[in-house]
Amino acid sequence: MALIGPSLMCADMGNLQDSVLKLDQAGVDFFHIDVMDGKFVPNFTLGPDLIKRLREFTEKPFDVHLMVDKPEDYLNLFIESGADMISVHAEATNHLQRTLQTIKDKGLKAGVAINPATSIHDIEYVLDVVDYITVMTVNPGFAGQKFVPLMNKKLKDLTNLINENGYKIDIQVDGNIGYETIPNVLKNGANMLVCGTSSLFKPDLPLALAVAKLRNFIEDVEVNKSIKM
Repeated sequence: MALIGPSLMCADMGNLQDSVLKLDQAGVDFFHIDVMDGKFVPNFTLGPDLIKRLREFTEKPFDVHLMVDKPEDYLNLFIESGADMISVHAEATNHLQRTLQTIKDKGLKAGVAINPATSIHDIEYVLDVVDYITVMTVNPGFAGQKFVPLMNKKLKDLTNLINENGYKIDIQVDGNIGYETIPNVLKNGANMLVCGTSSLFKPDLPLALAVAKLRNFIEDVEVNKSIKM
């Protein structure tokens, strides 16, 4: 079953503690925490002090997505704040293999993230030190963007690359993951869904109901996928 990870940058910042508690009780699988530095992407978001504070309210894994230049300089800061998983962008560091290996050596899951225009072959030679791959299905930086259609082909090609080489790597998708896009990303190999304003954070729907509705939808999609196979 695909995992659901709320994107906390899409939550109500004025009631973030309450949102985390409600999402935890509703049974989400992990929390996706975007960190932006205003340089790698043109926005600023959550930082280590906030992550450390939120860590008190849930035991669910914290998936910290570093959208920052030279992420290797900040690993210890976010590990100490309570991260369980850290993904770094292939485009943001000159020492990708070393950075991923450092994350693993610290006992965390290591992820590599790639922007829509980045080829899957740019990460082919770090797959042996990767636990999950974050495929950006929008250009990173802001919520509410449209899904880039060619990312379904990218997911399919990435799934084939992983399977052909015998790796056990999760595929996460991030960007406009909602009811219209979920069936195809699941069909093409994704099994970790970063969910924001397209599926979970709706002004007219309580978080518990939003999670239940999304979970039921995913179950139906995966049952239908199994029947067709």
